[in-house]
Amino acid sequence: MEGDGSDAPVTIKNIERELICPACKELFTHPLILPCQHNICHKCVKELLLTLDDSFNDVGSDNSNQSSPRLWVTSPSLDKIDRINRPGWKRNSLTPKTTTFPCPGCEHDVDLGERGINGLFRNFTLETIVERYRQAARAATAIMCDLCKPPPQESTKSCMDCSASYCNECFKIYHPWGTIKAQHEYVGPTTNFRPKILMCPEHETERINMYCELCRRPVCHLCKLGGNHSNHRVTTMSSAYKTLKEKLSKDIDYLIGKESQVKSQISELNLLMKETECNGERAKEDAITHFEKLFEILEERKSCVLKAIDASKKLRLDKFQTQMEEYQGLLENNGLVGYAQEVLKETDQSCFVQTAKQLHLRIQKATESLKSFRPAAQTSFEDYVINTSKQTELLGELSFFSNGIDVPEINEEQSKVYNNALINWHHPEKDTADSYVLEYRKINRDEEMLSWNEIEVCGTSKVISELESNCNYAFRVRAYKGSICSPCSRELVLRTPPAPVFNFLFDEKCGYNNEHLLLNLKRDRVESRAGFNLLLAAERIQVGYYTSLDYIIGDVGITKGKHFWAFRVEPYSYLVKAGVASSDKLQEWLRSPRDAGSPRYEQDSGHDSGSEDACFDSSQRFTLVTIGMKKFFIPKSPTFNEAENRVLPMPTSIGVFLDYDKGRVSFYDMDHMKCLYERQVDCSSTMYPAFALMGSGGIQLEEPITSKYLEYHEDV
Repeated sequence: MEGDGSDAPVTIKNIERELICPACKELFTHPLILPCQHNICHKCVKELLLTLDDSFNDVGSDNSNQSSPRLWVTSPSLDKIDRINRPGWKRNSLTPKTTTFPCPGCEHDVDLGERGINGLFRNFTLETIVERYRQAARAATAIMCDLCKPPPQESTKSCMDCSASYCNECFKIYHPWGTIKAQHEYVGPTTNFRPKILMCPEHETERINMYCELCRRPVCHLCKLGGNHSNHRVTTMSSAYKTLKEKLSKDIDYLIGKESQVKSQISELNLLMKETECNGERAKEDAITHFEKLFEILEERKSCVLKAIDASKKLRLDKFQTQMEEYQGLLENNGLVGYAQEVLKETDQSCFVQTAKQLHLRIQKATESLKSFRPAAQTSFEDYVINTSKQTELLGELSFFSNGIDVPEINEEQSKVYNNALINWHHPEKDTADSYVLEYRKINRDEEMLSWNEIEVCGTSKVISELESNCNYAFRVRAYKGSICSPCSRELVLRTPPAPVFNFLFDEKCGYNNEHLLLNLKRDRVESRAGFNLLLAAERIQVGYYTSLDYIIGDVGITKGKHFWAFRVEPYSYLVKAGVASSDKLQEWLRSPRDAGSPRYEQDSGHDSGSEDACFDSSQRFTLVTIGMKKFFIPKSPTFNEAENRVLPMPTSIGVFLDYDKGRVSFYDMDHMKCLYERQVDCSSTMYPAFALMGSGGIQLEEPITSKYLEYHEDV
């Protein structure tokens, strides 16, 4: 025991950063578990929600939709927070109205739902660890007895039932032998008193005794019987405890066994950090050298250009100067005119004629220049304007580009988007790239482009999480070789579904006919085995119209909200029906025996004999579309009445969008996220994804629809 006690403080001290609240940056106080599995103090949640309430009220209702919940604003007054956390405080006008806020740990939006904070579990395990840390940190500070008269004595034990600490004398007084209190559970001195039994936050009087595999949270039996988990798979708490504890123990043992390897990798990371720093400085020096060479070239070209301009300017000015001097000579008593006036004073005829003849020619020439004035040079320097548009564009694209790295291309067929986006790309010279950078951004409705988000990837595919529903996203990728990168690939624009993905598998119990249908082990693919069984019943079949439909449904029902799922129909399929159906309608369909001669298959029985095609009933409790022979058939309605308008090419993947609250179902072409058909449906009861097959055929649920289930079973 002493050895355990001596090691505990060291262990607790080393995990300090795991005990810090991401909101207040202090040790957790009454930590709550958020839906994203991060922890936060109870007081911090209150403060965040009230902060958002205050910010929305300040901005006003007109601007509240435009404000971002991620903007941190001034916290509410301490007086308001103190009143909220005061013992005996009840819900009133100070209760936060906002139920959605960004998690301080992962920054993803967290929706607390109708119950708000009351729907969150208190993390007693983390609270106990924090208390042990506090005790280790204040080992010199003793916990005093709560019942002693002043001055109180140091406590020796704490009663978990009484939630109080006692010295030896007080404990004997308040827990006398032979009474019920003598049977109370006591531990060493502590200030952390937690309840013995974990109660359900939705049904406050019920104990937690089951574990929901889908939601991955503890629930009570009322949650399973008629609550939000009624259609979910649950397991016993002991089974979940055993499974998760064994898995966690194995993982911890593995990490402890790899301690030397971890230390070695830490040393390697330190060396890599130093190498990265050196290489970064070297890369900066190389970049500076290249830019200095460019500067030298620019300076040289600048000097040559300026010299040429100066030479041209000097030549032109010289010509203008000469021309100006000639014209100045034409002025009276100046230059040529003054000389001519002096010649006119000559009285000797022979001398005058000898001089005047040549002078007359000059005067005539000057007179002609006056009549047709022309500057001796051009004043414009249009021929000396530098065109740098091409060079400017090249310099603007200056980067670590290299002709040695080809541009990667995104594979549109293998890239899909749901709540998350799976982006695949290929590179002509895959081995030459060290890594890739995948960029993505949201495109607003007005085509406004937001800034690019970057993710470094080592392979040629990446999953991007937490995309918004019903939005367009642009994706592009570039390759890196050392510090040199390729140009970006062509952008791929994908649209997310109109609602979050609804996770389910095919139900192997309700209505499943294993004689006609073949369900794989993962329960995400079903095939119709038409043939031998149909031949055995051939004597009861008079006409082909009476061939039966075999139904299969999803194992999870829908009782509220918006949901989206997708599936593929095999091209060889003869006839497949898909859509939604209510629980009571399914019971009606599946009540009769599965027999080709049963009345349920007669033309006038009213059971799926084209009832969705024969009329348009806005209050019907199901909607199914027909897919087969590589065609998509839209049910007959006032809008789609002509046969040629009701037959479309079969999409590679088909999506179904159910808005339970508005009672509307839509069918989508997943290749283009285009709505092919929509109509009203009666959602007064639980709705299920429904499928039916006739003849040879196959249906495959898309991987994102089943991943949540399969991920849990793989973890277990």
